[in-house]
Amino acid sequence: MKLEEGKKIYFASDFHLGVPTYEKSRKREAKIVAWLSQIQEDADTIYLVGDIFDMWFEYKHAIPKYFTRFFGKIAELTDSGIRVVFFTGNHDMWMFDYLTQELGVEILTEELEFELNEKSFLVAHGDGLGPGDTGYKIIKSIFRNRFCQWMFARLHPNFGLGIANYFSKTSRKHSVNDDKFLGEEKEWLITYSKEVLKNKPVNYFVYGHRHHPVVFPLAEQSTYYNLGEWISQYNYLVFDGENCELINFGG
Repeated sequence: MKLEEGKKIYFASDFHLGVPTYEKSRKREAKIVAWLSQIQEDADTIYLVGDIFDMWFEYKHAIPKYFTRFFGKIAELTDSGIRVVFFTGNHDMWMFDYLTQELGVEILTEELEFELNEKSFLVAHGDGLGPGDTGYKIIKSIFRNRFCQWMFARLHPNFGLGIANYFSKTSRKHSVNDDKFLGEEKEWLITYSKEVLKNKPVNYFVYGHRHHPVVFPLAEQSTYYNLGEWISQYNYLVFDGENCELINFGG
């Protein structure tokens, strides 16, 4: 697959819209919308690689409120022909079909592999990949279980979304190493990427989840990227058809 001349591919993750307060989330939302407006001119595809929302659950007739300006901008982008792909993360894995119907986005629940301009990509939020983190993997299997989702949907939205918000905030408090690079041997996503490379070549591994922007060479033609977060860092990755570059949108 070839990228149209002058067009670019963009990646960002971990917006965590909704926290820590309404005011701070609104300010961050405005920054995200400004970034989307800036890249709109040359964007071919925009990949938002998970934890876009700090909490998300779709009832049949109810969704979490807020995020109106972000939704409006996404709808504008897709209406203009720009492809927008949402990955579910560990904070917003309960995306179903509402955002696809209303905003025209694609929603992915697993990692994505593709080739563009003779460069190969593997893109994923990163939660549950690699060794370790057994407790989280068990919780993830429960949360993704269709029967468990059906049971949760039986709760009144005021109660159900309140519970989801509580667990979301609790999860963040326990993620004490999310903003630190733990070193090559302790970073599970680097370990996972190396295992993938044993079986097939991948030029660019692109992840979110870890909240720490990283560019790490894995091999001569392979690089690991972590996108960081937008709570305080505001980083994104751009592929111009030849190379990838991790860029800061400014604090």
